[in-house]
Parts: sequence; C-alpha cells; structure tokens
Amino acid sequence: MNCLITGGAGFIGSHLADSLIERGDTVYIIDDLSTGSLDNIKHLMKNKRFHYKIDSIINMEAVKKLIDRCDEIYHLAAAVGVKLIIQSPVKTIETNIKGTEVILELASKKKKKVLISSTSEVYGKSEDVPFREDGDIVLGPTIRSRWSYACSKAIDEFLALAYYQEKGLPIVIARFFNTVGPRQSGIYGMVIPRFVQQALKNEPITVYGDGSQSRCFTYVGNVVKAVIKLMETPKAIGDVFNIGSQQEIKIKYLAMIVKMMTSSKSEIKYVPFTKAYDKNFEDMAKRIPDVSKLKKLIKYVPEHNIEYILERVIDYYKEVL
Repeated sequence: MNCLITGGAGFIGSHLADSLIERGDTVYIIDDLSTGSLDNIKHLMKNKRFHYKIDSIINMEAVKKLIDRCDEIYHLAAAVGVKLIIQSPVKTIETNIKGTEVILELASKKKKKVLISSTSEVYGKSEDVPFREDGDIVLGPTIRSRWSYACSKAIDEFLALAYYQEKGLPIVIARFFNTVGPRQSGIYGMVIPRFVQQALKNEPITVYGDGSQSRCFTYVGNVVKAVIKLMETPKAIGDVFNIGSQQEIKIKYLAMIVKMMTSSKSEIKYVPFTKAYDKNFEDMAKRIPDVSKLKKLIKYVPEHNIEYILERVIDYYKEVL
C-alpha cells in the first residue's frame, strides 16, 4: 500500500508511520511542524519507502499530488493540546475544519479511503460516562474558547459522514482518548510528558485544579494497531469508534506515581485552572470511553497499563533531557 499520513511528524503520526513501514507499506507524510518535529521521523529518513513534505494541509496543490500517489489516507493533522487551543483559537478552528475539508474534497475525487482522527473532546461536558459513540454531545458556551476544539472536531466528523452518505467516500472516524507514549510533547498541555519532565528536573509537578479529575490513558502502540485494523476492516467504513483504555486514574494520583517512579524530589503543586489557562476555563471531571463497539468489531483490548506507559515515557525523557 501507498499511505499518506497528514500530521505525520507528530506524536501519533510518527508512530503510525513506523508501523506502516514495518508492515511493508510506502509512507508519505505532510506536516507543517507547528506541533510536530523532524526529530520524530529522523530515524525513517533513510528508508526508501518513506517520503516527507514540510507544508500545510491547506495547500491544496501539495496535498493533491500526495493523494494521487496514495491508496489510503490517515488524516491526523490538527491543532491539539489544551494550551494551544486556549492561546490560538483561530488557528485551531481553521486548521481543523479547513484542513479536513481539503482532505475530504481531494480524496473524494479519487475515492481514496480516509481515516479521520477525532477526539474524546467531542463529548464535551457530558456526564453520561462511559462515553458511547451514539451518546449526546454537550458543549459549553461559545464565549469560552475551550470548546472551539471540540466543536471543530465535531464538524470534521459531520463533514466526513456527509461525504460518506452523499458521495460514497469510504471514511472511518476514530475518537482518541488521551493517547500517550514516547515523543509526545508537554508544551501544549499534555499532562504525562509535563509531569515526567518536571519530575526528572526536580521541579514542582504542577497539577491543575484540585487533581480530582480523572482520565484513561492509552499507549500509542495500542492506538496505532487499532487504527490500522479499522482501515483494514470493511465493516468500519462510515462509522465512528472510540479508541482508548478504561483504566481510570485521578490526576493527583498520577502525579504521585510519576514522582515515585522517577525517585524525584519534586513537590506536587496545585495550580488553579484560572491561573493555568484563563478565567473562563472549564474542565471535565471524567473522560472514560465505552470501547465495546471497537472490541466487537476488531477484538480490541488495550495491552498496556499506566505503569507500562509511564516507564516508556520516563525512559524516553531521560534520554531527551
């Protein structure tokens, strides 16, 4: 297969590229390096089946040439991270919506299969946990830019499903739940790499809010396996799937575990959301996926727990730092 990965120099995209190359595919990536890094793909650059282009996915001419060469598209490019979303709401909305529009329009002309990466954020403030793919979306008010990301990704989903229903474009939508692992940056608010770097430097481990909010973290390798399997499964076309773990952990306990596993001298410091982000910030108390639909279709079971994930991230940052 010839595969295109948008956002291929990013955290998840680079791991996906590794797996597709290992499978024997030829991989093309496009990335503007706004949140990705050449360091994530430098180990692939000498491989004859790997090709990369530094450009925006909004550049239709560049994207068209890549789509013409490829059999399938993994659309991962997006503005990600809570901090980036708060700081750059215009970029968030334009990147997510315009970028997806370009990919779907060009892919539709050649009927190329597309995987659209979405997010657990689309569930918004819903308290109906665990989240089911057919559950209601509950978003906050438009005056709070926190919700622009969730809304833009929901529009991406609506647009992809419209292309499937109206134009027959084969699409699959994957909602990622807190994917973590080596190469993930903490710059844009991702909690595990931020905690690990702070702990290794013996700096205060900053927990936003009171730390009672809980998340389910999923190892990037598990996510990549699921994504590839979904693209191989005809029955996945035209549907939406949660990809995540159901091992729930409160953020304050996560900070304690990171401190223990790194033998850090860091103090755990609690920072109000209003100071970490802005006065209008809202967070979700829980974000737990129902993965029964994915399990039924592709026999998905997350293979790695939080301790395994933290070991890999700690080892990675020991080298990086």
